[in-house]
Amino acid sequence: MPVSQNNTLKIYNSLSGKKEVFTPITPGYVGMYVCGPTVYSQVHLGNCRTFMSFDMIFRYLKHLGFKVRYVRNITDAGHLENDAEEGEDKIAKKARLEQIEPMEVVQKYTVDFHNILTQFNLLPPSIEPTATGHIIEQIQIIDEIIAKGFAYHINGSVYFDVQKFNETHDYGKLSGRKLEDMLANTRSLTAQDEKKSPQDFALWKKAEPQHIMRWPSQWGDGFPGWHLECTAMSTKYLGKTFDIHGGGMDLKFPHHECEIAQAEATNEVSPVKYWMHANMLTLNGKKMSKSTDNNILPGEIFTGENNIFSKPFTASVVRFFMMQAHYTSILDLSNEALLASEKGHSRLMDALKQLDSVVVGTHTDFDLKSWEDKCYTAMNDDFNTPILIAHLFEGVKEINLLKEGTHQISQADKVHFSAMLKAFVFDILGLKEGEEMATNSHTPALIEMLIKLRKEARDNKDFTTSDAIRDQLLALGIQLKDGAEGTTFSLS
Repeated sequence: MPVSQNNTLKIYNSLSGKKEVFTPITPGYVGMYVCGPTVYSQVHLGNCRTFMSFDMIFRYLKHLGFKVRYVRNITDAGHLENDAEEGEDKIAKKARLEQIEPMEVVQKYTVDFHNILTQFNLLPPSIEPTATGHIIEQIQIIDEIIAKGFAYHINGSVYFDVQKFNETHDYGKLSGRKLEDMLANTRSLTAQDEKKSPQDFALWKKAEPQHIMRWPSQWGDGFPGWHLECTAMSTKYLGKTFDIHGGGMDLKFPHHECEIAQAEATNEVSPVKYWMHANMLTLNGKKMSKSTDNNILPGEIFTGENNIFSKPFTASVVRFFMMQAHYTSILDLSNEALLASEKGHSRLMDALKQLDSVVVGTHTDFDLKSWEDKCYTAMNDDFNTPILIAHLFEGVKEINLLKEGTHQISQADKVHFSAMLKAFVFDILGLKEGEEMATNSHTPALIEMLIKLRKEARDNKDFTTSDAIRDQLLALGIQLKDGAEGTTFSLS
């Protein structure tokens, strides 16, 4: 492993409510499952934050030397409106509204999901299973749960018997809810409701005649319950018990709670060692919502075609913004926040380029070992990226001192310093180099031409023109730096 062993990785476990030393079930190997998207619309920016957080975690675990099997599913059936037990399937509803096949909806938005995540520089998971590709496994699990006495079949549907399960298990242990309280705060069942209890959830739903997505089963034509899909796919590829299960905070209840119940009812063991949950993203201090028009899609940020932000921002800048908050913290997105992140991103990228041209000396003034240990200490403390970034900017200050000649660095330490910075910035945080100019490949040449015109103006003592060029470039976020070797530029 490349890491100094002075630190031990700790993870906040939602199940225990505290940080725990990470000890994988099989030494050297990690099994991680993250709930993927329901592909019925363009991917939500808040969901992107969740997937980005677990991409960073995936990257860091690989950096530590673990062999990671990362499974992130695609939900392409069975997820009903408002995460409820009744109503339309989200994908089938979109298919009906657009008058196309459900699998056309799935294909369209799966492609969109992958395109956006590629722009955000997310690594692909090891396995990306789909719910519709695992109908047989889900039916088998339902059979097992019925055989154990924790589910019942009625009118072509199968429901999980939460009260029966809770007699011998602890339903609610992840979310901290008590079944008695849930029952007391739930409305009475209507005469038409076929479930024994309001808390019971569907393992298999009978498909009504108008329901497009349907599969044959011993209980009649129907479709699987949303919660069951993740249990089937996670345990198939990672085993009855695996290391990490992740997802958004909003999935903790009921989705993840139901996953635990299903797995324990089937396999009689707790399915996950460490439960991890990423927090929500707000916009201008308010919850993102299409109904209130407080919402923005990732592509609208990249193009600048929106009424919220003053300019376009690259995917790497948005990713850097996301990494500046701990994954368990609520993060607020605003124009000011992205402008500040863009400046920080530019400083970081500029410093990496500057380090390559630093003249080496006979010794090193920078305590490189201490700096490196602080970076790893931050990441080993439940993947604390904001603290890591603070330490990376300590490295930026050191590069400035090296450029000024105030400090020296040996050749060997320069190589190591550069390698560690690039590992943290590119391999772990997942930022991308060279995206500052992504909007126009001619931009650098145009800036150089303006620098040349400015120099001619200065040589002719036309300081009004030279200052105007400098100030107008600065207003566009391009900062000129005059030095002994001429004028250079960076994005401010």
